[in-house]
Amino acid sequence: MPRKRYPTIKQGPDGQWHAWVTVGTKPNGRPDQRHVKRATEGEVETRVDELLGQKRAGKVQRAGRAPTVESWLTTYLDTVAPRRCDPTTIKGYWSKMRCYVFPEIGTVRMDQLRPDHLDGVYLAMQRAGRADSTMLQVHRILSRALEIAYRRGVLPLNPAKLLDAPTATAARWRIGLALGLRQGEVLGLRWSYVDLDAGELRIWWQLHRRPYDHGCGGAPCGRKRGGNCPARVLQLRSGEQQLAGGLILKPPKGKSKRTVPLPAPLVVHLRAHREVQDLEKMMAGGAYVDHDLVFAQLDGDPIDPSTDWDEWQVLEREAGVAGQFRVHDGRHFAGTFLLAQGVDLRTVQELLGHSSVKVTEGYTHVASAMARDATDRIGEKLFGEGGTP
Repeated sequence: MPRKRYPTIKQGPDGQWHAWVTVGTKPNGRPDQRHVKRATEGEVETRVDELLGQKRAGKVQRAGRAPTVESWLTTYLDTVAPRRCDPTTIKGYWSKMRCYVFPEIGTVRMDQLRPDHLDGVYLAMQRAGRADSTMLQVHRILSRALEIAYRRGVLPLNPAKLLDAPTATAARWRIGLALGLRQGEVLGLRWSYVDLDAGELRIWWQLHRRPYDHGCGGAPCGRKRGGNCPARVLQLRSGEQQLAGGLILKPPKGKSKRTVPLPAPLVVHLRAHREVQDLEKMMAGGAYVDHDLVFAQLDGDPIDPSTDWDEWQVLEREAGVAGQFRVHDGRHFAGTFLLAQGVDLRTVQELLGHSSVKVTEGYTHVASAMARDATDRIGEKLFGEGGTP
């Protein structure tokens, strides 16, 4: 007679439904059986299916009652995270868990944790007006803690991997728009050239994509583009560095190499951004390629300018101005706004890194129009529509 593969489910004298599921072998060689007891037969079937799925995947949860989210995160922050993080960082993690996670899902059992629980945490933070970077920090901490729980059999799967992480690209655009930096200057910004204590950054590098050249020499490969040549080469000039593929770092020309002061709010955003990046490094482990970039992909590689352009287009669509502006127009906005605020022409030239004040003067006609509009608005508020004092 063929052996039954699915466990028998029966209703006991206590009115509950019961099943025994063999999920493996204990260290002493005896079968590892789990007793499932639920109020309905359907609930038992659901739990049996979960255990059998874990058995097939080789990731069976530990026996016994699963810890709560707060209990596991306490274990993680007390005994696991300190092996890779300094005490100050752990203190910050504790603060975020107590403020945002424990009140929402602290009492949820780990074996019952679902992606919608995490969505609830992020939604509550969003409604409370928390910054995108803070939400992303919380997500990264949870992702790491839940991944460790999954590896140790506390969780059947990591629910953080089943949902999209909160986005936090705001720091990149705040820097670009507030300081009038070129796209390549923002994407090529490196932490070793940023002094958050002094509140300044040095524009020493630009990220640039350079096409490959043919490397086939006297035996042409027959491919039209150098990038498709089997022996392709990337020509680097003095002082340039290749990062990934055709993306290189090169020094800016002339007066474009400069030191720019950072407004205090930008310092705050950059500190938060660095915390997120440190979490990403920890999660990526040995797969992280550290180019010292302030703005990078999750694995540390540089952000391709075309990807950056795609993000700009998303922002345009969300603002209801799709297709009306270029990334470089943000630089024009910064220059025009500074002049409209009465900032000296030479100072604006220095901040934007223009090679000649003539270039900066090109913004003055727009700034004058902005100034005229501003005074008209003031007049309307002070004197009313008729303009009579």
